[in-house]
Amino acid sequence: METIFTEEMILEDLIKTFHQSFGLNVIETTSIKRGWLNLKWKVTTDAGELLFKQYNKERYKLYNPEELLLALSQQIRLYDQGLACPEVLTQNENIFLESGNGERFIVMAYCQGKIISPGKTNIHQIYDLGRATGKMHRLLNDGTLGMNNSPQFNPPSREARLAHWNVVWHECMGIGKPLLLADVEAQIKATEEMNIELLELLQTGWAHRDLWVDNLLFNDNGLSAILDFDRLKYDYPQLDVARAVMSCALDDDLDVSLASAFMEGYSEEREVVEGYLTHSLQLLWYMESTWWINANMDQHSIPPARFAKEMIWLAENQKNMSSLLGNI
Repeated sequence: METIFTEEMILEDLIKTFHQSFGLNVIETTSIKRGWLNLKWKVTTDAGELLFKQYNKERYKLYNPEELLLALSQQIRLYDQGLACPEVLTQNENIFLESGNGERFIVMAYCQGKIISPGKTNIHQIYDLGRATGKMHRLLNDGTLGMNNSPQFNPPSREARLAHWNVVWHECMGIGKPLLLADVEAQIKATEEMNIELLELLQTGWAHRDLWVDNLLFNDNGLSAILDFDRLKYDYPQLDVARAVMSCALDDDLDVSLASAFMEGYSEEREVVEGYLTHSLQLLWYMESTWWINANMDQHSIPPARFAKEMIWLAENQKNMSSLLGNI
């Protein structure tokens, strides 16, 4: 029979392995209640503040171990080249530590900063985020990692997407949720109107792929750190651009001045063409809309409800996106 370990037992196990590996004493620990299943602690040691991130055994099964190791190795490379992200501590070049009870975990420097609510960044914070995102993309795509044959997201045809929305529409009707139909119909209309061909022209490359407010730390005037590189893969860097802008600049409406500030910072590190953000947002919507808009979206918890709000805004504004943004 498999032993069930409590959070306290897991932490005690990790501390023992940490002490054996680094020779440091743990003085105080604080649990960080963020993320899904994986456990995190702020750990005060006699050498300063660190962070333990435990990879839940069930969630770990969803990862490709080689891809996760690649992602964390890139976090190390990015930190070494000056990107604002946590330093990962290694032991004999091993990124992952394994405790006596078989818990996988990593140790990182603890980054100071605050998490900003969606849509509430100021112009200095989002400009700095844009510059850091551009630097991250430039470094990730400097040739070190090479190129893959295809991106993680392969856009489906218009016909396939319309068939999907037709199913969702009938599901809403079938379970008696007519109030959701307007939002689904907005997705249908946007799908019919979108220039699908533009997706074939977008540049692929390595990207963070989870660049939203919960994975960003800010101070009053800038970015403190980009967090959580676990999902880093070969995809479309423009998805990072769109995800960051939607998460940081959309409140009740999109603040175009904030979106412009992000792109100003980004373009200091990477060359962008006219319409770069417009096309980025269209790509993000085409990828993520089916994740968050469904017959059960009235039961979403807070993060999925926020993402659904973003997808509804993007669908409703897709046709006039270019003029709204001044074609940036």
